[in-house]
Parts: sequence; structure tokens; C-alpha cells
Amino acid sequence: MWRGVVGGLALAVSLAGCGLISGRSKVPIQAHPGATEVGTASWYGPGFHGNRTSSGEIYDQYEMTAAHPTLPLGTRVSVTNLQNGREIEVRVNDRGPFVKSRSIDLSYAAARSLGMLGPGTVPVRIEVLDGQAVPVASLAYTIQVGSFTDRDNALRLKRALARRFDGVYVATLEGKSGRYYRVRFGRFDGHEEALRVARSVAPLGLSPIIMHDEAHE
Repeated sequence: MWRGVVGGLALAVSLAGCGLISGRSKVPIQAHPGATEVGTASWYGPGFHGNRTSSGEIYDQYEMTAAHPTLPLGTRVSVTNLQNGREIEVRVNDRGPFVKSRSIDLSYAAARSLGMLGPGTVPVRIEVLDGQAVPVASLAYTIQVGSFTDRDNALRLKRALARRFDGVYVATLEGKSGRYYRVRFGRFDGHEEALRVARSVAPLGLSPIIMHDEAHE
């Protein structure tokens, strides 16, 4: 199991669920597609894994989720690491961060995908993809096994996986820094089922990430 802790998160424990964002003075990002915010991202992991988030879900550090102080729970955003250009998509399901200088708290899986586990914090650009909150009860899951800027690379991985798994597809993410082709497969109504299948993928040398499935709804 991976381990990682971002300093200064103890404050989040005492304030979680209270809606307090102490000392913030900048105008909050608007919850409509295309709205952007530039700030600092941090991440949170083992200390919160298994706890209940502000949305009522159980926090899973291996899912592509995030905590944001103002965006509606369920909002999907893209986050770009301004130091290396990597871009990911996450779903806001928690409140935070509660440190004045930070804009968003990412899950372990999201931070790993952005290449920010070592630094702990990085400058990012946040772009709202979908400002409509998703009811928790409607959540379904898919497994992502790769994200590419080259469509041909994504298609090659798709063809290879299709020999062993059903329902492999390529989902396209349009962001300000370019287009990403994400190789995914499956639609799972429960997290446990998605986790079981993800474990069967890991021995193939891939790094499966369980994500909310918005593409097939």
C-alpha cells in the first residue's frame, strides 16, 4: 500500500463538514463550464482514507476525487500541473483545503497522476468541466488504465486490452492545454466490484485507477 501525507492537514479534521474557509479573500471560482482558477494544489491520503466526505461518500484515496472549498459537490474539473503540463479530471466530493494559500486538495490517485507526490504542493490551473452536481446515489464506476496525448498510443492499448476485457473504450478530455485520450473499460454499479476487477489488471504492469463513470450515463 502506498503512503503519503501532506503537512498541515490536521486542521481539516477539526473543520471538516463545518463549511469554514478561514482567511480567504479571493473571489470563488464560478460553477459553470469553462470557469478557471489558478492556485496551489495539495493532496491528502492515508490519514483520511475510509472516512466520510462532505458529500456523504467514503473517501477512497485511490479514486480520482478532490476537495474544493466552494464548487458544488459532484462538479467535475480538470486540473493541470503548471510545472509539468500533466492534466487530469477529478470529481469534487469533499470540502477543503483549509489552508489559506491552497485552492484544491487532491486524492492520492489524482496527485500521483499529476506527478506531485514528492513536492506535496504544485501550482495548478483548475477548469470546470461540468457544474451540475451529481447525486451520490447515481454514481457508477469505470477503470482507467492509461491517459495519452497521442491517440494512436491510446488505440494500441485499447486493442491490447480488448483481447482480455469487455467494454474497453477511449474517452476524450478537452482541456486548455490540449486533448487527452483516456483508456477505460467497464461500468460498475459498486466500488467493490470495480476494485476486484482493478486488482486483476495490476499484474499486467498497468496502474488502474477507479473513477466515476460519467461517459456512459
